[in-house]
Amino acid sequence: MTAVSRQVRVGCEFRYTAEVQTPAIFQVEPSGVGPAAVLQQGWDIQPATTRHGYTDLYGNDCQRLTLPAGDSTLRYNALVAVPDATEDVDLDAAELPVPQLPDDVLIYTMPSRYCLPDVLGDQAWRLFGGQKPGYRRVQAICDHVNSHLRFEYGTSSPTTTAAEAYAAGSGVCRDFAHVAISFCRALSIPARYVFGYLPDMDVPPDPAPMDFAAWMEVYLDHRWWTFDPRNNAARKGRTLIGRGRDAVDVAMVTTYGGPLLRSMQVWAEEAT
Repeated sequence: MTAVSRQVRVGCEFRYTAEVQTPAIFQVEPSGVGPAAVLQQGWDIQPATTRHGYTDLYGNDCQRLTLPAGDSTLRYNALVAVPDATEDVDLDAAELPVPQLPDDVLIYTMPSRYCLPDVLGDQAWRLFGGQKPGYRRVQAICDHVNSHLRFEYGTSSPTTTAAEAYAAGSGVCRDFAHVAISFCRALSIPARYVFGYLPDMDVPPDPAPMDFAAWMEVYLDHRWWTFDPRNNAARKGRTLIGRGRDAVDVAMVTTYGGPLLRSMQVWAEEAT
């Protein structure tokens, strides 16, 4: 039986002003590793500049270029096919003891710049240590993070850690993911940070301007499962851009200098 899919338009636009030529890395292209499949994509960069793609150590697709001195606009557009289904859920998926974890998964049990299982460990064990290990315990972590944190722009910064966001009780989707990942890792459950595009498919539209979305993947029963502490629901249309230990590994833009970002737009909507 052929899987049913739907088409989504995703993309973004950045407008910069730079005093001098500034090398930069952009990570905004949908990943070539399913379930979303890129049908069309393209860049429009004004003034024109050369760029080239490469794959980073986490397997993420990146573009290298140099922002010119003065004003520039970079626009990326893609048409992707996504499954007409939410991500998989298995309430009986089991946690694996550390000795049974694959070697390449162990890095996602350790502290990273923004995910701090060592700092939040006591809290994690107090809240979740007595729960039966497995998918339901990870979902309990997401439920707690979703209720504990208030989603609000401007209440955290690009350098806010999971511990700081948890103490403040507020943040944006990256903070929700960082806190949940930290709790999972504190319990020796491998968890990694994911970001991408998340259209409002078959859910009430969010009146806020579209932005990139962050969620997490957790390793249970010999595979990775999607969890979303911010929205706390299975969703359709997730279009993954990158995976890493935390947000530092999948920054949408990295600049080697200080250009002024004058505006940023993001879109993700079903194609009509």
